[in-house]
Amino acid sequence: MTAVDVAVSTRVASLVAEMTLEEKLAQITGFWEDEKGDVVAPLQGEVSVTGGLDDATRHGIGHFTRIYGTTPVDADARARVLWERQRALVTGTRLGIPAIVHEEILTGLSAWKAATYPGPLTWGAAFDPELVARMGALIGRDCRALGIHQGLAPVLDVVRDPRWGRVEECIGEDPYLVGEIGTSYVEGVQSEGVHATLKHFVGYSASRSGRNFGPVSMGPRELRDVMMVPFEMAVVDGGVRSVMHAYTEIDGVPTAADGSLLTGVLRDEWGFDGVVVADYFGIAFLHLLHGVAADLSEAAALALEAGVDVELPTGDAYLAPLAAAVRSGRVPEHLVDTAVARILAQKESLGLLDADFSGEPPTGVDLDGPEHREVARLLAERGIVLLANDGTLPLAAPAGDDAAGAPRVAVIGPNADRYAAMFGCYSFANHVLDKRPGTELGLDVPTVLDAVRDELGPVLSARGCDVQGGSREGFAEAVEAARAADVAVVVVGDQAGLFGRGTSGEGCDTDSLELPGVQRELVEELLATGTPVVLVLVTGRPYAIGWALERCAAVVQAFFPGEEGARAIAGVLSGRVNPSGRLPVSIPRDTGAQPYSYLHPRLGGDTDVTNLSSTPPLTFGEGLSYTSFAYEGLAAEDAPTDGTMRVSVTVRNTGGRDGDEVVQVYAHQRRASLTRPVAQLVGFARVPLRAGEARRVTLDIPAARLAFSGRDLVRAVEPGEVELWAGTPVRREAEAVASLIGERCPVGRESARRVRIEVS
Repeated sequence: MTAVDVAVSTRVASLVAEMTLEEKLAQITGFWEDEKGDVVAPLQGEVSVTGGLDDATRHGIGHFTRIYGTTPVDADARARVLWERQRALVTGTRLGIPAIVHEEILTGLSAWKAATYPGPLTWGAAFDPELVARMGALIGRDCRALGIHQGLAPVLDVVRDPRWGRVEECIGEDPYLVGEIGTSYVEGVQSEGVHATLKHFVGYSASRSGRNFGPVSMGPRELRDVMMVPFEMAVVDGGVRSVMHAYTEIDGVPTAADGSLLTGVLRDEWGFDGVVVADYFGIAFLHLLHGVAADLSEAAALALEAGVDVELPTGDAYLAPLAAAVRSGRVPEHLVDTAVARILAQKESLGLLDADFSGEPPTGVDLDGPEHREVARLLAERGIVLLANDGTLPLAAPAGDDAAGAPRVAVIGPNADRYAAMFGCYSFANHVLDKRPGTELGLDVPTVLDAVRDELGPVLSARGCDVQGGSREGFAEAVEAARAADVAVVVVGDQAGLFGRGTSGEGCDTDSLELPGVQRELVEELLATGTPVVLVLVTGRPYAIGWALERCAAVVQAFFPGEEGARAIAGVLSGRVNPSGRLPVSIPRDTGAQPYSYLHPRLGGDTDVTNLSSTPPLTFGEGLSYTSFAYEGLAAEDAPTDGTMRVSVTVRNTGGRDGDEVVQVYAHQRRASLTRPVAQLVGFARVPLRAGEARRVTLDIPAARLAFSGRDLVRAVEPGEVELWAGTPVRREAEAVASLIGERCPVGRESARRVRIEVS
């Protein structure tokens, strides 16, 4: 190997050859000024050894970590600080190379007063890749304007167990949905010249018992055929420029030290030529938590050899410990050179090798303007799922009716009058501001109570109880409000937080899928009044609410719907918005039935050989509307195993109002060499339909969508008959049978993965 064993420009190769060891190591580490401040990363403040700014940057630096995202600072003031630091790197270090600036961007740019969009589960529920790409482009534009080069998102972990606290950061339980939506997000962000970062490669969401950082016991087929699918799409089709390793250990091997994944799969199989970054302190954890390294020097050697190019957020392992390992001969310097070449190539592509920061920083960047608001509103509206409705919704009086005919409404519940309920744990509000009481949010974010008042006029209100805790002191007031109303809108759910400070979020796992605290008891008390209850769930995970689906007049699910979320919820309640979201995750039957996925083989569902049921009350893909839809004429053409299967179906709006239908096509291969899921999503399309309108939807579905890893662990498409239907995993609205013809066909990076859609 040579110092430039990767494909880089002559300029980058020359820079690597010119660098001292200290300058090289500086380029593959980060500096985090706020590392000892508020805890926003696991074990933060307990493992870092990085010194002050001058000491950390005297030889240059690879990354500035979260300049905007860990304290409420004015964006203009922070940009001035950033420009000064970048200018100091250009003028005050020997090689004059600026730093990459990275930020969290999961629900928008993590900065004070920046737009906060719905959480990823809402993206999945919307089934709208184009809208997600538009959101990604806005986030990328804001990053670029503020001098941020890399965003740490999207999360492409496939949901496996709703007990895991980080479910709220995920898109859904189906790998194709996650891949399609996540890849669209990547394309949007990167269209603005900012690099997206896939998280968390790979298997992180399959931890035992849903415990954060828990070990993963998963076979190689499930890992490849479920967990890797979204990452492959985002790498091969989306051209993502950065990937972050997971904290996971899979069958005893930590991914941060697993070269078969970080190099063998990611680079050799998929052709990834970007940069692999460490999850925060993940390299140190090889020593501190996993125990596979005797010290930080050995941890650095394991990670570097596996393919981790950059240590974030600081240089705990890749500075002095790695320097000692290189000088002692334990680590070949060419491994360092390879990592340095990759990050310098990234900086070159971002224009940083020519940037001098001699000009003035940006001022007055609008981080929450009309376009931000429009996208946040559309995504929230399209991602709200109506789970049940006996006709009580919508609440607004029909057009032309006297306002006196509208029902008296009570808005009750712990999430009814809390704007923080709209946001996930990686929002600035719940990531940073929750630890700074009294600091203004800086955004226009109504609560559900505010929005319902704006939508419907005066309402009764009561909190009833808190999200957490066992106090029932507010029950009596809530019961009184419900009895005085014609309809009780009861808003329950989660408070997102970090490391036990909430009911959902990183490090906020759960043993029970009942609503937190005494919220179910509150709902039961309100049901006992006889007043119809419309249950509104504002959550970061699906809860076991089968009882509510049976007994409430209506149930509405919103997954942390963002700054416009309350208005979207109010619009659904009033009828101004016709709900069109579909479940990105199944509603769990109960805690004991977990982990569950609709992607199960026959013996993974209900059978006569067990006395227990795992069937959820509502499965992935379900959702109601205020209109109705019918399907007809599904046709499916045979296709070669290396080709594309054409499926078409007519969908008709048979109701009395306009609405969007999410057309979902599922498949089941009748016979195969290994057991196959009883249902598998192979394509989808969001289709707007006027009342009475019919449209023909044609999907060209690559045969590779049905590939799986055989007994030889090679992913391939097998010939045979395939059942295809439109509907949901358990509801077949129209169906057909087609055949895959030919020989067993291995798939690779050149194979098509994404579905082409035509609507006429």
